[in-house]
Amino acid sequence: MVFKQHVSNLRQQTSTVIYVGLGYGLASIYHDLGSSYGSIQARGSLLMFVSTFLTFMAIGGFPSFVEEMKVFERERLNGHYGATSFVIGNTFSATPFLLLISLIPGAIAYYISGLHKGYEHFLYFASTLFACLFLVESMMMAVASIVPNFLMGIITGSGIQGLMVLGGGFFRLPDDLPKPFWRYPLHYVAFHRYAYQGLFKNEFEGLKFSNYQGNGLIKGEEILRDFWQMEMVYSKWVDLAILLGMVVFYRLLFLAIIKTTETIKPLISRLLSVNPRQTFQVMENSQC
Repeated sequence: MVFKQHVSNLRQQTSTVIYVGLGYGLASIYHDLGSSYGSIQARGSLLMFVSTFLTFMAIGGFPSFVEEMKVFERERLNGHYGATSFVIGNTFSATPFLLLISLIPGAIAYYISGLHKGYEHFLYFASTLFACLFLVESMMMAVASIVPNFLMGIITGSGIQGLMVLGGGFFRLPDDLPKPFWRYPLHYVAFHRYAYQGLFKNEFEGLKFSNYQGNGLIKGEEILRDFWQMEMVYSKWVDLAILLGMVVFYRLLFLAIIKTTETIKPLISRLLSVNPRQTFQVMENSQC
């Protein structure tokens, strides 16, 4: 099973090329950001694109995953393996590909654009990108178990992510979000909130930027608190831990849906199936 999923991942070489191309595109647009006042917005836009649109592309693997689900259904009925083995196998087989996507395009975009220097900052950047990609794939697995149709599944997954992006706190700052639905609960449910906060803290903490009027410098912590309205009461590692916790949650949700489906489908089949002898007797009674 793991071998089959590795073969499926090898088919995604086109996706790898696209990710690398986007990495070079980001690097060329945001080349050598510097520490001017204008670079504050530029750094934020770059990090937003990475955590939003690069992860959004993970939806592209939905059709192949639906095909894997069909194969899993047949092999499960034949007794080859169960739902737990399928989820574990998929998790291990998906990890190398997602790591590759996080490291290579991530390194291209990170170093050429001149983000926060230091290998520890890049490792956090790549870890957050990896967690976001893994999270989106896990979420789409849960969607696939409920909406097995290609088109409807992609539309549903895109709609869910679109709402999360809007409530994440970038396009509309947290204090400006309407409280019903958008602030509570969506802003705290959307994984983009924690991706933004972790990446922004990783980038701005410890840096200084030129003031708008050219007098003095602005600390990165002030920018995080006043410009981006980030919560500074906890560290970036908490944000990363929350993202990883969401990955586990969506994987367990997917497993729970499969287990529930395995239990419910036979019951529904029994309820819908009618004994032919009973049907014949009903017809005889109606004729009498």
